[in-house]
Amino acid sequence: MVDNAILGIDVGASGIKGALVDVEKGKLLSERLKLATPKPSTPKAMAETVKHLVQSLDYRGEIIGCGFPSIIKKGVAWSAANIHKSWIGTSVEEVFSQAVGIPVKTINDADAAGLAEAWLGKARDVSGVVILITIGSGLGSAILVNGRLVPNTELGHLYLKGMDEIAERYAANSARKREKLDWKTWGRRFDKYLRHLELLFSPDLFLLGGGISKRFEEFAPFLKCDTPVQPAAFFNNAGLIGAALYASQLVVVE
Repeated sequence: MVDNAILGIDVGASGIKGALVDVEKGKLLSERLKLATPKPSTPKAMAETVKHLVQSLDYRGEIIGCGFPSIIKKGVAWSAANIHKSWIGTSVEEVFSQAVGIPVKTINDADAAGLAEAWLGKARDVSGVVILITIGSGLGSAILVNGRLVPNTELGHLYLKGMDEIAERYAANSARKREKLDWKTWGRRFDKYLRHLELLFSPDLFLLGGGISKRFEEFAPFLKCDTPVQPAAFFNNAGLIGAALYASQLVVVE
């Protein structure tokens, strides 16, 4: 590992969060700072926000880990469901690294959360298939098979039976807020989504992350799927913790 203390950043459609992470214990070593995601969320605007976040935390380490809401291959974004379309085909790593002057290693945001749970959280030592869903503006996903990540799954973009819009438009937290749904109504919607994933993947465990995971007890009674469902160990910090863990495994090439 590069260092025991690494800055992890979790980029979302509404907010960009960052904190210094102890990558051996998965604990935050600083306050968690959250800045609003700029509108429009272009590469230039988001780079400035990330730069401000890094400066505000006075981070001077050798590497930064970043979870980003896109399909990520070799540091390049290949989707833009909840961010500006100009990100498609753009190297997130190059844009952010140039802005902050420190190498930034990037992974899909839900995959980052999945790594945190696989290495230090509730998916650790769990055999079989674990599916983590991050619930926010969209529905991010990470599939772990015997602890190994299947990257860039984007299960929030599945179509549920009889519906003409993707699942995250129906069952994400943004849908709950937009339609002013109570916990029972939204919980039943989300249960329908989990049951669809059960049919496709026969998982052994569902883990739920994102800000709404802290309110798990309010909608848990309405989840009737057969697979056990638990909130992620790191709740809404799973993404930035996993991003730091991801960066800690990479060698910085000068």
